[in-house]
Amino acid sequence: MKKTLAAIAALLIAAAVSPESSAQKTKQNYVIGFYNLENLFDIYDDPVKNDQEYLPEGKNKWTQAKYEKKLSNMATVIRTMADNNKRWHTILGVSEIENRLVLEDLVSRPEIAAANYQIVHYDSPDRRGVDVALLYKPDQFTYLDSESIPFDFNSDIDFSDTDTSYFKTRDILMVRGKIAGEDFAFYVAHLPSRIGGKGGNLRSRGAEIIYNHSRQLEKEFPGIKIVVMGDMNDDPKDESMAGYLHGRETLEEMGRDDFFSPYLSMLKAGYGSLCYQGVWCIYDLELVNYNLAFAPEGGLRIQPVTKNQGKEYYGVIFKRPFMTTQKGTYKGYPFRTFSNGAFVGGYSDHYPTYIVVGK
Repeated sequence: MKKTLAAIAALLIAAAVSPESSAQKTKQNYVIGFYNLENLFDIYDDPVKNDQEYLPEGKNKWTQAKYEKKLSNMATVIRTMADNNKRWHTILGVSEIENRLVLEDLVSRPEIAAANYQIVHYDSPDRRGVDVALLYKPDQFTYLDSESIPFDFNSDIDFSDTDTSYFKTRDILMVRGKIAGEDFAFYVAHLPSRIGGKGGNLRSRGAEIIYNHSRQLEKEFPGIKIVVMGDMNDDPKDESMAGYLHGRETLEEMGRDDFFSPYLSMLKAGYGSLCYQGVWCIYDLELVNYNLAFAPEGGLRIQPVTKNQGKEYYGVIFKRPFMTTQKGTYKGYPFRTFSNGAFVGGYSDHYPTYIVVGK
């Protein structure tokens, strides 16, 4: 029954008008997005990383050829988005990457080398051995500083079901700089997993850490424009995003201390960036603060970029047939690297998402 419902949902989503960016329509605009690269590991053993499955002799038989195929696939998606938008992403947050080396190999791929992407990355203590990072175009974004924000339990949230002495997860990345002379900050997160049906309080804590840090940043840099992005392992309607991160569905609902959550209305309309346990979800999010949602005339602000059945949305879930499983049990789902333990040469179990800011 669950598979039948999932198949129906997949058909409904496929039948909807494919979201396309209108990035080329305004005079000055910038694409800002996020992509979960689904376990982008190199083939080398790192004694401080949990990379045993991704070694030539490991469970996944992770060879140089498979690694090169994975890099080419990721670069192809990034290049296809650029072709669609007639411009490269200015900012692209990524998750599930092992280290800086895999990012250096990615940005040097011939498919995307022309973008000249620069990298912001910190090693973090995650037990799975994966990190988040940010890629940026230096001719569009002037890097100023960055910070790796650790996960902690200094909160009133109840963590009684968590072994806090053992728990380790990804740090949250904050990168600050300028676009067209305007102050921006980007948070990139990969909040704790849903494995075992747990972690809701942990994801709420991650959102709380981001929110508190962003409030302090706004005090330090009045007028700064903020984008929070990442694989939140929660939908925009869940408590972490709607409650602790103060994500609002519409611009009209926003207060000065809220974030605009453009994928909340898209979730209600039937869109999805991944399928989890037979249900389409949007875990891959960008949210923007009041300063970016309501910039004064002449300033950069978030733009509507997706039209479907007469409605305008402010987010894009980017999917193409080559990124989608075309047959079998998982037809209509994102075409992933491994399926049922076998290497199938796909892309990711998530579709990338992005927003456009412009004048």
